[in-house]
Amino acid sequence: MARTALYPGTFDPLTNGHVDILESAFSLCERLVVAVGVHPAKEPMLSVDDRLELVETVAGPIAEAAGGTVEACTFDNLVVDFAREVGATILIRGLRDGTDLDYEMQMAGMNGTMAPWLQTVFLPARPEARHITATLVRQIAAMSGDIEPFVPAPVAKRLRLRLAR
Repeated sequence: MARTALYPGTFDPLTNGHVDILESAFSLCERLVVAVGVHPAKEPMLSVDDRLELVETVAGPIAEAAGGTVEACTFDNLVVDFAREVGATILIRGLRDGTDLDYEMQMAGMNGTMAPWLQTVFLPARPEARHITATLVRQIAAMSGDIEPFVPAPVAKRLRLRLAR
């Protein structure tokens, strides 16, 4: 039976930091479910459909090269409940720094209490990706800055199109 891992996030937009974690995640699983969170109260820069398409476009070749599969889908419930729905036993979380670790440790504790069968795995970002955040990328893009160093090419193209409207 293939090990299934869940990598949840908003992915607004998908960054090179996310790609770094995607690449590492396939050493732990054969099937990776990338779950794009949908929060009605938040106004994302990219639509859910755009984010799903970009995850599939970027992560598909990574999965294929690793001999695994990737599925992009949305969720709007608790991560532990969604993990159960998709059959995940591993929860992937990326870490950039100590601030991320503090927050993620709290989440891992809460999730572990609610779903002891779900193992949270922290994957550290490579040094060249540690400074990249989706929030900063959105700010740079909104101010017509160069986001090419921070996101995959298809994401940069989609953001330019979105902001041109």
